[in-house]
Amino acid sequence: MRHVSTVAWRELRSLFVSPVAYGVMSLFAVLAGLFFILYVSAFNEWVMRLQQYQELERLRETNLTNDLIAPFYQMIDTVLLILVPGITMGLFTQEKTNGTQELLLTSPLTIWDIVLGKFAAGAAFVGVLVLMVGAFPGLLFLYGDPEVGKTLSGHLGVLLVGWTYVAIGTFASAVTRSQVVSFLIAFVLLLFLQLLPAISELGVLGNAASLGDALRWISTGVHLQPMLQGLVDTKDLVYFAVMIGSFLLLTKASVESVRWR
Repeated sequence: MRHVSTVAWRELRSLFVSPVAYGVMSLFAVLAGLFFILYVSAFNEWVMRLQQYQELERLRETNLTNDLIAPFYQMIDTVLLILVPGITMGLFTQEKTNGTQELLLTSPLTIWDIVLGKFAAGAAFVGVLVLMVGAFPGLLFLYGDPEVGKTLSGHLGVLLVGWTYVAIGTFASAVTRSQVVSFLIAFVLLLFLQLLPAISELGVLGNAASLGDALRWISTGVHLQPMLQGLVDTKDLVYFAVMIGSFLLLTKASVESVRWR
């Protein structure tokens, strides 16, 4: 395990050598800024409308954290769903394309060193993106009074969701030789996770309530929502740990199977 940081640093350097990292960061910054401006404008318009119609009770219930920051974080979740596959698609596929995978597998590194190192590189990159996101709600503290606890828990939720997406993207990169196919596999898996609650509500499962509950539990959005409301529950933290661990185990199995081919 001592070589994990070496693999992660090597992977991060290769990310920033290519234009992919800079393109993803630029696109993310533009999208995050655009959505933040839209949500601030919508919030201001909503407050002005409540004041105009003298809806004092609803005006007292309106606050920056629930009505602006939480929806903004939910939108960032969707943006990450689109961009993370672009970050992770080359983690293993580039090794296969360049013919360096065999050298990597025959090196003193263990399979876990390789898998965890590549995951750590993707997780660090997503951590930078989430850190960028924090600057936008930070502006609101200069001009308003958002709830610190809810803002931080929501920020943590976005980070954990991003790391879960990285684990899924790492797995997708390990099962194919094509970056395009890797992107599509990761994107479809992430989209499926988002749609699971809707699928469970369609009635196609009949009376299988337990199956519907299981589908909702697998969805990342179900576990992000309480954190956006300021509730950091152990069961949600366990969910993210299980999801990340499960996909890393699948990634290890996929990489290890190359030795048996």
